Amino acid sequence: MAVLLISLVLLLLCVCASLAIGSRTVGFQQLVDGLFRAEIVSLETNIVRKRISRTVFSLLCGSALGVSGALMQAVTRNPIADPGILGVNTGASLFVVFGIAFLHIEAAQEYIWLSLAGSALTAVFVYGIGSMGRGGATPLKLALAGAATSAALSSLVSTIMIPRSRVMDQFRFWQVGSVGAATWDGITAFGPFILFGILIGFLSAPALNAMALGDETARGLGVRVGIVRAVAAFASVLLCGAVTALAGPIGFIGLLAPHIVRLPLGADQRFTIPMSAIAGGIILTAADIAGRVMVRPGELEAGVVTAFIGAPLLITLAKVSKVRSL
Repeated sequence: MAVLLISLVLLLLCVCASLAIGSRTVGFQQLVDGLFRAEIVSLETNIVRKRISRTVFSLLCGSALGVSGALMQAVTRNPIADPGILGVNTGASLFVVFGIAFLHIEAAQEYIWLSLAGSALTAVFVYGIGSMGRGGATPLKLALAGAATSAALSSLVSTIMIPRSRVMDQFRFWQVGSVGAATWDGITAFGPFILFGILIGFLSAPALNAMALGDETARGLGVRVGIVRAVAAFASVLLCGAVTALAGPIGFIGLLAPHIVRLPLGADQRFTIPMSAIAGGIILTAADIAGRVMVRPGELEAGVVTAFIGAPLLITLAKVSKVRSL
């Protein structure tokens, strides 16, 4: 309960900071007026209202990435599984750039199906490669297969982009991962996909706990291992694909959020998955705020900030705590 209360307080602080801080910072009273007093119209209150969609967007995307990472780690029993490390983000990127280059797709709402297809096919391919040979899909083999696949797909992305300046101009801003282009239309279009994926993740938690004891034990407890694994993997890919289509490939959140949650709560998926949603929302929103502050009055994309702070923070976590079993 204490962890939940602290998390909710941090989440509330991040929301308030996201609404108040930017190229122009607003005061507390102006923040309250912008949120709750529609009759007051000023530059500051309009700024607050305009930032609402961006804040909701960052919370939604961060939560989706946190849950996606937790599900990926549970399904593969790999503590370093993450949409970026396993190449899923890169697969989505390849399909999106293909759509921009050859299908002349321009709207983010049109990216969703290509992004989901790329994420799903890449996840299946990496798992298939990692499962080959003696021992099946071990964490090390999955990580290596994901790294190799990501490198190969990145080369294909560059091959498509380099000869096409129009594609490169359109793709380069999307590629770094950003929540700055958030709109209510985008949230409305992609929100149902994300909420559906998060719901599936929550409902899968008890069965994933049983599977952590081993497939045979889980079957003895009445868990349909194959179905649960497929459904949880589908939810993870759905969440990753939806976020990647809308915000670009944002790394480290899916890897970092579950590890932060497991430090005080352990490996129980009934707590890890919901709390990873909160932690992911906090991390991405905080990264977006940091990006606005670091190069004010300009802006640093959230995907750059998460990579910049995520790597050393993850190393620190690894040094002070052993990776908890999954």
